[in-house]
Amino acid sequence: MAYKSNAVDLLSLFSDLVRCETRLYNALNDRLRERHGIVTSQFEFLRHLRDHPGSRVADLAAEFAVGIGATSKGIDRLEKQGWVVRQRNPSDRRSSLLALTDEGSELVEAADRTFTERLTELIGGTLDTSSMSTVAQPLSELRAALERDQIGMPTG
Repeated sequence: MAYKSNAVDLLSLFSDLVRCETRLYNALNDRLRERHGIVTSQFEFLRHLRDHPGSRVADLAAEFAVGIGATSKGIDRLEKQGWVVRQRNPSDRRSSLLALTDEGSELVEAADRTFTERLTELIGGTLDTSSMSTVAQPLSELRAALERDQIGMPTG
């Protein structure tokens, strides 16, 4: 039985949202891997650390709704590549503060240009500015409500 809300089939909406996200993520993954040797999840971590210096693993896990263990392993891989360092957290010895290395900063800047270019190709070639505004606002509201109510947060 399909659920209807304001003449919109919620199951179709869900399917469209998930399939668009997957295809966009995969296309961005391919371009980032080809040009920079990283994948989208690594780029997102690096970009977050650039934009939020001093973040902890738990901060990234909360931002991306990913388990702390998976986030820590992702940071381990970035650290092994020499793009991220863990620093002592002076206010909590149980956690570390994360920082980009110079190489990590250079990588995220170059990858950001590639990411933005490819995203513009993928979305800008399909949606005009008016359509993007029409889509962006309700998605932002939905995300805010899900985050406010902590819906979809992993348990570990």
